[in-house]
Amino acid sequence: MNTLPKTLESKVRIQYHDCDPFNHLNNSRFIDYMVGARTEQLLEHYDFNTAELVQKQGIGWVAVQTQISYLFPAVWMEKVTIESRLFLFSESSLMVEILMWDENKTHIKAILWTKLVHFNLNSQRSMKHSQELMDFFNQVHYSLGENPVFEERVKSLRELNLPA
Repeated sequence: MNTLPKTLESKVRIQYHDCDPFNHLNNSRFIDYMVGARTEQLLEHYDFNTAELVQKQGIGWVAVQTQISYLFPAVWMEKVTIESRLFLFSESSLMVEILMWDENKTHIKAILWTKLVHFNLNSQRSMKHSQELMDFFNQVHYSLGENPVFEERVKSLRELNLPA
């Protein structure tokens, strides 16, 4: 049995139309880049197509909470590395962490946590994950320890940005 990676990674270049007048990536666009990268990573690494689930089964996930901390600006034409992982899950929800780094992963630019609730579009209600999904989540789960706290995680990752 092949072991699935627990942390997914990809690179993307910051585009001009997503930047403010200072050529910094607009704050709201950080989320777009990070969530977009996660969607592509799921497809590339796990062959997990969230759009297909919505279209064929009428199920998906809705974001109910997003926390983000901006540590360094991302600038026009810069290539960044985006890492993502599933760090918590329950019978009806997921918690995903996404980190945006500089291209060589020497400085973290932003940290995002988002809580997603499994949702049935037909009934317009939250729903429990299938056993198949729970088994998949068990395979790809990346533990951040017991009861992780966003502010503490930001602090620990921010320390990685300090000069040696």
